[in-house]
Amino acid sequence: MRGLRASFPQLSGLSLHAGIRNAYLSTMSTIAPLPDAPPLNWVDRYAPQGLRPWLRLGRFDRPAGTWLLLLPGWQSVALGPAALGRLPDWKLIVLFGIGAAVMRAAGCAYNDICDRDLDAKVARTAQRPIPSGQISVKGAWAFLVGCSLVGLAILLTMNPLAIGLGVASLGLVAAYPFMKRITWWPQAWLGLTFNWGAVLGFAAAAGTLGWPALILYAGGLFWTLGYDTIYAIQDLEDDALAGVKSSARRLGAAAPRAIARFYVVAALFALAAGAVVRLGPLFYLLWLAYAVHLLWQSRRVKVDDPARALALFKSNRDAGLLLFAAFVLGAWRP
Repeated sequence: MRGLRASFPQLSGLSLHAGIRNAYLSTMSTIAPLPDAPPLNWVDRYAPQGLRPWLRLGRFDRPAGTWLLLLPGWQSVALGPAALGRLPDWKLIVLFGIGAAVMRAAGCAYNDICDRDLDAKVARTAQRPIPSGQISVKGAWAFLVGCSLVGLAILLTMNPLAIGLGVASLGLVAAYPFMKRITWWPQAWLGLTFNWGAVLGFAAAAGTLGWPALILYAGGLFWTLGYDTIYAIQDLEDDALAGVKSSARRLGAAAPRAIARFYVVAALFALAAGAVVRLGPLFYLLWLAYAVHLLWQSRRVKVDDPARALALFKSNRDAGLLLFAAFVLGAWRP
């Protein structure tokens, strides 16, 4: 240790300890999956070692967030044609799938660039590629630009209204990483951002906007308030130490009751979106399954059980798919 200090006099005290810590984190994060990634995810099992930090930066090892960004778009792509008794355009379904994957990757890279100092203080995020030193900030910017260009190419295949709405979403995305510094409700801003696909998808499918899309967007906002509050339960202690604000910290022990209320409002808005366009009976059957799923989550969540919180958060993929199926099958009217 003394020899190291003699050779590199700038390394002393905390700087030396930080250097050792970062080297350790970098080594460990190339070996083990990140804490909130599935232990058998495809990135850590099959991807070449050199690509893993980049795939982790884009959260390709943690697909739950991609599903949650994608599903409001799929739901609205189905809702517009269902009003006319038609099935969704499957070309749009594919385009939204690819677009959600690359734009979520770009958004995560941007979030990690902005949050790199905070992430280094939180156990769950300290091993991410930027705070652990696997990817430089400059490299992360290059990754972000590349993913954004792919997303832009997809957006330009759509009608002018959808293109305009896609560009408008960038303001929401740009502001999101800073919300946790200035408000106790960054989850609400995430709701505004993640559910933009509800208006974009409707515009892409129908060429216009209408009350069904706006109602679905409002329901998505409350859905996100619920599931992202559940997600934030994982970081209650670390967020308090780092000074990061969240709805879970603000609500404390009252979080489960608040989540139940958010989910009730989300389910009622989803019901209204289907009722406005007079969907068939299968919509109501699958909507009921969606509502029961949300109620089940709110009954099981506990503020002192972060592992359960992560599992419940991930289960929202299934909830969102139920609502998507409700809009698709609701096009059938006997």
